This record gives sequence, C-alpha cells and structure tokens, in this order.
Amino acid sequence: MANPKNRTSRTRTRLRRANLKLTAPNTNLCPQCHEPKMPHRVCGNCGYYKGREVIARES
Repeated sequence: MANPKNRTSRTRTRLRRANLKLTAPNTNLCPQCHEPKMPHRVCGNCGYYKGREVIARES
C-alpha cells in the first residue's frame, strides 16, 4: 500500500486544482442561417450539415 511521505500543502493542492475548470464549448456560425452551432454537428435551427439538408425542418 503506497503512503505519502510528506503532507501536500494547501498551496500545492490549490495550484493543482486551479486548472480543473470548465471551458465554454466552441461554436461556429452556420453557413446557411448564420446561427451559432457546435462544429461537426447538424445545425439545430435549419437542419443543414456540409451544405446538405440532413433534417427536414418546418419553416
């Protein structure tokens, strides 16, 4: 069983945890309707992906 030789200080613990934060997801503009969307995903507003209509949306 491994046991720590020395206690980890508060500063060292907090410095390590400072990098454990959430980041905002990347967004691109849809070339069809110019709404923000996640990259490599079908646009939820118009249903287009790579210039083709993948999901038929009612306008």
